[in-house]
Amino acid sequence: MNNKKFLAAVVGLGIVTLSACGSSSDDSKSSGSKSVTLVSHDSWAVSKSVLADFEKKSGYQVKVLEDGDAGQAVNKAILTKDNPQGDVFFGVDNTLLSRALDNGLFQSYEAKGADRIKAGYRVDGDKVTPIDTGDICVNYDKAYFTEHKLQPPTSYDDLIKPAYKNLLVTENASTSSPGLGFLLGSAAKYGDDGWEGYWKKLKANGVKVVDGWEQAYNEEFSGSAGGKKAKADRPLVVSYASSPPAEVIYADPKPTTAPTGVAQGTCFRQIEYAGLLSNAANAKGGKALLDFLLTKEFQQDMPLNMFVYPVVNGAQVPAEFTQYGPQAKDPETMDPAKIADNRDDWVKSWTSLVLK
Repeated sequence: MNNKKFLAAVVGLGIVTLSACGSSSDDSKSSGSKSVTLVSHDSWAVSKSVLADFEKKSGYQVKVLEDGDAGQAVNKAILTKDNPQGDVFFGVDNTLLSRALDNGLFQSYEAKGADRIKAGYRVDGDKVTPIDTGDICVNYDKAYFTEHKLQPPTSYDDLIKPAYKNLLVTENASTSSPGLGFLLGSAAKYGDDGWEGYWKKLKANGVKVVDGWEQAYNEEFSGSAGGKKAKADRPLVVSYASSPPAEVIYADPKPTTAPTGVAQGTCFRQIEYAGLLSNAANAKGGKALLDFLLTKEFQQDMPLNMFVYPVVNGAQVPAEFTQYGPQAKDPETMDPAKIADNRDDWVKSWTSLVLK
């Protein structure tokens, strides 16, 4: 989920994202046990003070290697699992979890504080730890729909209506986590026999597909701060229910209402996990880092940095989330086993159907 730190980075609100080159094995050898490397997708972010507190208490220096969109990052981690780039991987979600587990990406470790994770987000086994949750949803540009005197869409069905032709941009389901989540949401909505027919209609209605979230939201979506600068022309985008609060919090001047809204009937529930990488050079440091990700301090720091919801009991959510980006009341969901059984075939079919 994230994918949303760009607004904070632009105005310099004290968010740290450290990029490390080379493998964590090299780092650990040069820094001994005092260096621990986190591999993540591009939306990892944490307040400097929170990270500094962990480093002071643990004695470890944290290095972060960002590896693109979640789908790309997971695929690369699998390819390098025998000589991993780091010690901990953050950002594999429920759409890709089975791929990571089936390929032996993680080793066993039950993080301290796992008993505080809300029941709905817990997983069987100890290979991964739930860290955050959010909803992948279609966002809309309020100004566009007001100007054109058109009601914004509220459901999957609306998106294939002629009134919304050539308005939607989404991400590639084979490379992007939100793109895959949107595909799975449509499969959950229309079933095994209906989702392909839906995408045929969506393609005929002019849906645009780009590689990843950054491009879709910041370059193609007219409602985002980046999209306005890029003179984007798509008023509908697959993003997150928490994207509208980001547009308010980091705007200058700050608007009284969010410039973007969420089509609540298009949401798919996403859960992100972290795990100790197999063959991690600094497994001890990796375990300490995983423990840190479940602390109340980090969990309460996440919402305004990565615009996701905490998963542990007792962690507070900022008021802006409740006001501008509440979680979907009835999101589409899918059993992880069903995702595992069908994901790769669905993505192949989707690619053939939509991209060719």
